[in-house]
Amino acid sequence: MNPALILLPDFLLILSGFALRRSGMLSPAFWAEAEKFVYFILFPALLFRALARAELDFAASLPMLASGLLFTGAGFLLGNAAKPLFRLSQASFAAGNQGAYRFNTYVAFAVMGSLAGTPGIAVIALLCGAMVPVVNLMAVWQLSQTSQQGMLYELARNPIIWGICSGLAANVSGLPVPQPLFAAVDHLAAAALPLGLITVGAGLRFTALASHYAPLLYWNGIKLLLLPLIAVATVQLFGLSGVYRQATLVMSMLPTATSAYILAVRMKGDGELAAAVVTTSTLAAMLGLPLMLSLLY
Repeated sequence: MNPALILLPDFLLILSGFALRRSGMLSPAFWAEAEKFVYFILFPALLFRALARAELDFAASLPMLASGLLFTGAGFLLGNAAKPLFRLSQASFAAGNQGAYRFNTYVAFAVMGSLAGTPGIAVIALLCGAMVPVVNLMAVWQLSQTSQQGMLYELARNPIIWGICSGLAANVSGLPVPQPLFAAVDHLAAAALPLGLITVGAGLRFTALASHYAPLLYWNGIKLLLLPLIAVATVQLFGLSGVYRQATLVMSMLPTATSAYILAVRMKGDGELAAAVVTTSTLAAMLGLPLMLSLLY
Protein backbone atom coordinates (compact mmCIF):
# COMPACT_ATOMS: atom_id res chain seq x y z
CA MET A 1 0.00 0.00 0.00
CA ASN A 2 1.14 3.55 -0.70
CA PRO A 3 2.81 5.07 2.41
CA ALA A 4 0.66 8.19 2.02
CA LEU A 5 -2.48 6.08 2.52
CA ILE A 6 -0.91 4.13 5.39
CA LEU A 7 -0.05 7.32 7.24
CA LEU A 8 -3.23 9.24 6.40
CA PRO A 9 -5.13 8.18 9.58
CA ASP A 10 -2.24 9.39 11.76
CA PHE A 11 -2.09 12.77 10.05
CA LEU A 12 -5.88 13.11 10.23
CA LEU A 13 -5.60 12.73 14.01
CA ILE A 14 -3.03 15.56 14.08
CA LEU A 15 -5.32 17.77 12.01
CA SER A 16 -8.29 16.89 14.22
CA GLY A 17 -6.30 18.01 17.28
CA PHE A 18 -5.55 21.32 15.58
CA ALA A 19 -9.23 21.81 14.67
CA LEU A 20 -10.46 20.89 18.15
CA ARG A 21 -8.04 23.30 19.82
CA ARG A 22 -9.08 26.16 17.53
CA SER A 23 -12.80 25.38 17.90
CA GLY A 24 -12.75 26.37 21.57
CA MET A 25 -14.88 23.35 22.45
CA LEU A 26 -12.33 22.37 25.11
CA SER A 27 -10.55 24.80 27.40
CA PRO A 28 -6.82 25.59 27.14
CA ALA A 29 -6.43 24.04 30.61
CA PHE A 30 -7.73 20.73 29.24
CA TRP A 31 -5.09 20.64 26.50
CA ALA A 32 -2.29 21.41 28.94
CA GLU A 33 -3.38 18.58 31.23
CA ALA A 34 -3.99 16.19 28.32
CA GLU A 35 -0.49 16.77 27.00
CA LYS A 36 0.95 16.13 30.45
CA PHE A 37 -1.15 12.97 30.87
CA VAL A 38 0.02 11.55 27.54
CA TYR A 39 3.65 12.49 28.17
CA PHE A 40 3.97 11.25 31.76
CA ILE A 41 1.47 8.34 31.89
CA LEU A 42 0.35 6.96 28.55
CA PHE A 43 3.55 7.13 26.56
CA PRO A 44 5.77 5.40 29.17
CA ALA A 45 3.14 2.65 29.24
CA LEU A 46 3.38 2.30 25.45
CA LEU A 47 7.17 2.06 25.61
CA PHE A 48 7.03 -0.50 28.41
CA ARG A 49 4.52 -2.64 26.50
CA ALA A 50 6.57 -2.50 23.32
CA LEU A 51 9.81 -3.59 24.99
CA ALA A 52 8.90 -5.80 27.95
CA ARG A 53 7.94 -8.86 25.88
CA ALA A 54 9.64 -8.09 22.56
CA GLU A 55 12.17 -10.44 20.98
CA LEU A 56 15.10 -8.06 20.81
CA ASP A 57 18.35 -8.79 19.02
CA PHE A 58 20.75 -6.28 20.56
CA ALA A 59 23.71 -7.34 18.41
CA ALA A 60 21.71 -6.89 15.19
CA SER A 61 20.55 -3.48 16.44
CA LEU A 62 24.04 -2.00 16.84
CA PRO A 63 24.43 -0.83 13.20
CA MET A 64 21.00 0.82 13.43
CA LEU A 65 22.01 2.62 16.64
CA ALA A 66 25.29 3.75 15.06
CA SER A 67 23.38 5.12 12.09
CA GLY A 68 21.01 7.02 14.38
CA LEU A 69 23.91 8.56 16.27
CA LEU A 70 25.60 9.65 13.04
CA PHE A 71 22.70 11.47 11.45
CA THR A 72 21.51 12.95 14.75
CA GLY A 73 24.98 14.24 15.56
CA ALA A 74 25.22 15.71 12.06
CA GLY A 75 21.93 17.53 12.57
CA PHE A 76 23.09 18.98 15.89
CA LEU A 77 26.41 20.22 14.47
CA LEU A 78 24.91 21.69 11.32
CA GLY A 79 22.15 23.36 13.30
CA ASN A 80 24.71 25.20 15.42
CA ALA A 81 25.61 27.38 12.44
CA ALA A 82 22.23 29.11 12.78
CA LYS A 83 23.36 31.20 15.75
CA PRO A 84 26.02 33.29 13.95
CA LEU A 85 24.29 33.00 10.58
CA PHE A 86 21.02 34.55 11.77
CA ARG A 87 22.42 36.49 14.77
CA LEU A 88 20.23 34.73 17.31
CA SER A 89 20.32 35.20 21.06
CA GLN A 90 21.31 32.16 23.12
CA ALA A 91 17.71 31.72 24.33
CA SER A 92 16.34 31.71 20.78
CA PHE A 93 19.16 29.63 19.32
CA ALA A 94 19.01 26.93 22.02
CA ALA A 95 15.23 26.64 21.74
CA GLY A 96 15.11 26.61 17.94
CA ASN A 97 18.15 24.45 17.30
CA GLN A 98 16.20 21.48 18.69
CA GLY A 99 14.46 21.48 15.31
CA ALA A 100 17.63 20.27 13.61
CA TYR A 101 17.95 16.98 15.52
CA ARG A 102 15.07 16.17 17.92
CA PHE A 103 12.35 13.77 16.78
CA ASN A 104 8.69 13.21 17.63
CA THR A 105 8.35 9.80 19.25
CA TYR A 106 4.53 9.82 18.98
CA VAL A 107 4.82 10.06 15.20
CA ALA A 108 7.69 7.50 15.19
CA PHE A 109 5.58 4.85 16.90
CA ALA A 110 2.50 5.61 14.82
CA VAL A 111 4.42 5.38 11.54
CA MET A 112 6.32 2.20 12.44
CA GLY A 113 3.17 0.61 13.80
CA SER A 114 1.46 1.29 10.47
CA LEU A 115 4.43 0.06 8.41
CA ALA A 116 5.64 -2.95 10.40
CA GLY A 117 3.22 -3.64 13.25
CA THR A 118 4.34 -4.62 16.75
CA PRO A 119 7.87 -5.72 15.68
CA GLY A 120 8.38 -2.31 14.10
CA ILE A 121 7.31 -0.55 17.29
CA ALA A 122 9.72 -2.66 19.35
CA VAL A 123 12.66 -1.90 17.06
CA ILE A 124 12.08 1.83 16.90
CA ALA A 125 11.53 1.83 20.67
CA LEU A 126 15.05 0.44 20.99
CA LEU A 127 16.34 3.18 18.68
CA CYS A 128 14.44 5.77 20.71
CA GLY A 129 15.96 4.32 23.86
CA ALA A 130 19.43 5.05 22.56
CA MET A 131 18.66 8.44 21.04
CA VAL A 132 16.39 10.09 23.63
CA PRO A 133 19.17 10.57 26.22
CA VAL A 134 21.48 11.86 23.48
CA VAL A 135 19.10 14.49 22.10
CA ASN A 136 18.05 15.53 25.60
CA LEU A 137 21.67 16.01 26.61
CA MET A 138 22.22 18.18 23.54
CA ALA A 139 19.10 20.27 24.15
CA VAL A 140 19.51 20.64 27.91
CA TRP A 141 23.21 21.52 27.55
CA GLN A 142 22.42 24.42 25.23
CA LEU A 143 19.32 25.56 27.14
CA SER A 144 21.05 25.29 30.52
CA GLN A 145 23.12 28.34 29.56
CA THR A 146 19.95 30.41 29.99
CA SER A 147 18.47 28.45 32.91
CA GLN A 148 19.24 27.50 36.49
CA GLN A 149 18.29 23.85 35.86
CA GLY A 150 20.95 21.36 34.84
CA MET A 151 21.17 18.38 32.55
CA LEU A 152 20.87 15.65 35.19
CA TYR A 153 17.73 17.25 36.62
CA GLU A 154 15.99 17.26 33.24
CA LEU A 155 17.11 13.75 32.28
CA ALA A 156 15.93 12.32 35.61
CA ARG A 157 12.46 13.77 34.97
CA ASN A 158 12.13 12.43 31.41
CA PRO A 159 9.25 9.90 31.30
CA ILE A 160 10.37 8.48 27.94
CA ILE A 161 13.58 7.33 29.59
CA TRP A 162 11.54 5.82 32.45
CA GLY A 163 9.38 3.83 30.05
CA ILE A 164 12.28 2.56 27.95
CA CYS A 165 14.45 1.61 30.92
CA SER A 166 11.63 -0.21 32.73
CA GLY A 167 10.64 -2.10 29.57
CA LEU A 168 14.22 -3.13 28.82
CA ALA A 169 14.74 -4.15 32.46
CA ALA A 170 11.68 -6.40 32.36
CA ASN A 171 12.82 -7.88 29.04
CA VAL A 172 16.45 -8.54 29.99
CA SER A 173 15.71 -9.83 33.49
CA GLY A 174 13.25 -12.40 32.20
CA LEU A 175 10.99 -11.80 35.19
CA PRO A 176 7.35 -12.36 34.26
CA VAL A 177 5.04 -9.35 34.41
CA PRO A 178 1.76 -10.40 36.10
CA GLN A 179 -0.94 -10.66 33.44
CA PRO A 180 -3.45 -8.33 35.16
CA LEU A 181 -0.75 -5.67 35.49
CA PHE A 182 0.34 -6.09 31.88
CA ALA A 183 -3.29 -5.92 30.74
CA ALA A 184 -3.73 -2.62 32.60
CA VAL A 185 -0.55 -1.26 30.98
CA ASP A 186 -1.84 -2.49 27.62
CA HIS A 187 -5.05 -0.46 28.01
CA LEU A 188 -3.04 2.68 28.79
CA ALA A 189 -0.69 2.03 25.88
CA ALA A 190 -3.60 1.65 23.45
CA ALA A 191 -4.67 5.22 24.18
CA ALA A 192 -1.18 6.72 23.87
CA LEU A 193 -0.82 7.12 20.11
CA PRO A 194 -4.26 8.51 19.20
CA LEU A 195 -4.25 10.95 22.11
CA GLY A 196 -0.59 11.77 21.54
CA LEU A 197 -1.18 12.63 17.88
CA ILE A 198 -4.23 14.73 18.77
CA THR A 199 -2.20 16.72 21.30
CA VAL A 200 0.52 17.21 18.65
CA GLY A 201 -2.09 18.88 16.46
CA ALA A 202 -3.47 20.90 19.36
CA GLY A 203 0.02 22.21 20.07
CA LEU A 204 0.61 23.71 16.61
CA ARG A 205 1.34 27.45 16.93
CA PHE A 206 2.16 30.05 14.30
CA THR A 207 3.05 33.21 16.24
CA ALA A 208 6.80 33.27 15.51
CA LEU A 209 6.73 32.21 11.85
CA ALA A 210 6.94 35.64 10.28
CA SER A 211 9.77 36.97 12.45
CA HIS A 212 11.94 33.83 12.26
CA TYR A 213 11.21 32.37 8.81
CA ALA A 214 14.88 32.19 7.79
CA PRO A 215 16.22 30.06 10.70
CA LEU A 216 13.03 27.96 10.55
CA LEU A 217 13.71 27.14 6.90
CA TYR A 218 17.32 26.37 7.77
CA TRP A 219 16.55 24.00 10.68
CA ASN A 220 13.71 22.26 8.83
CA GLY A 221 15.89 21.84 5.77
CA ILE A 222 18.46 20.04 7.91
CA LYS A 223 15.93 17.88 9.75
CA LEU A 224 13.59 16.91 6.94
CA LEU A 225 15.85 16.93 3.86
CA LEU A 226 19.49 16.52 4.82
CA LEU A 227 19.15 14.01 7.66
CA PRO A 228 17.17 11.49 5.54
CA LEU A 229 19.90 11.69 2.89
CA ILE A 230 22.57 11.05 5.53
CA ALA A 231 20.46 8.17 6.87
CA VAL A 232 20.26 6.60 3.40
CA ALA A 233 24.06 6.73 3.20
CA THR A 234 24.51 5.18 6.66
CA VAL A 235 21.96 2.46 5.88
CA GLN A 236 24.03 1.52 2.86
CA LEU A 237 27.27 1.82 4.81
CA PHE A 238 26.14 -0.53 7.58
CA GLY A 239 24.15 -2.87 5.34
CA LEU A 240 20.87 -2.41 7.20
CA SER A 241 17.82 -4.23 5.90
CA GLY A 242 14.28 -5.15 6.89
CA VAL A 243 12.72 -3.54 9.94
CA TYR A 244 16.08 -2.07 11.06
CA ARG A 245 16.34 -0.17 7.76
CA GLN A 246 12.74 0.99 8.08
CA ALA A 247 13.23 2.24 11.63
CA THR A 248 16.42 4.11 10.73
CA LEU A 249 14.88 5.87 7.73
CA VAL A 250 11.66 6.72 9.57
CA MET A 251 13.61 8.15 12.51
CA SER A 252 15.55 10.45 10.18
CA MET A 253 12.35 11.86 8.64
CA LEU A 254 10.42 12.66 11.81
CA PRO A 255 9.25 16.16 12.74
CA THR A 256 10.55 17.90 15.85
CA ALA A 257 9.31 16.65 19.22
CA THR A 258 6.52 18.65 20.86
CA SER A 259 8.50 18.32 24.08
CA ALA A 260 11.02 20.75 22.53
CA TYR A 261 8.52 23.52 23.29
CA ILE A 262 7.89 22.26 26.83
CA LEU A 263 11.61 22.05 27.56
CA ALA A 264 12.32 25.49 26.10
CA VAL A 265 9.64 27.14 28.25
CA ARG A 266 10.70 25.30 31.39
CA MET A 267 14.34 26.28 30.90
CA LYS A 268 13.73 29.97 30.04
CA GLY A 269 14.35 29.58 26.32
CA ASP A 270 12.38 31.15 23.47
CA GLY A 271 9.14 29.19 23.70
CA GLU A 272 7.50 30.90 20.72
CA LEU A 273 10.38 29.98 18.43
CA ALA A 274 10.42 26.39 19.70
CA ALA A 275 6.66 26.16 19.04
CA ALA A 276 7.19 27.51 15.53
CA VAL A 277 9.87 24.87 14.85
CA VAL A 278 7.53 22.11 16.03
CA THR A 279 4.64 23.51 13.97
CA THR A 280 6.52 23.98 10.71
CA SER A 281 8.33 20.65 10.90
CA THR A 282 5.10 18.79 11.71
CA LEU A 283 3.23 20.34 8.79
CA ALA A 284 6.18 19.78 6.43
CA ALA A 285 6.53 16.16 7.56
CA MET A 286 2.85 15.50 6.89
CA LEU A 287 3.61 16.18 3.23
CA GLY A 288 7.22 15.09 3.03
CA LEU A 289 7.29 11.88 5.04
CA PRO A 290 4.88 9.90 2.82
CA LEU A 291 6.69 11.22 -0.26
CA MET A 292 10.11 10.26 1.07
CA LEU A 293 8.88 6.79 2.07
CA SER A 294 7.34 6.32 -1.37
CA LEU A 295 10.70 7.11 -2.98
CA LEU A 296 12.75 4.92 -0.65
CA TYR A 297 10.57 1.79 -0.44
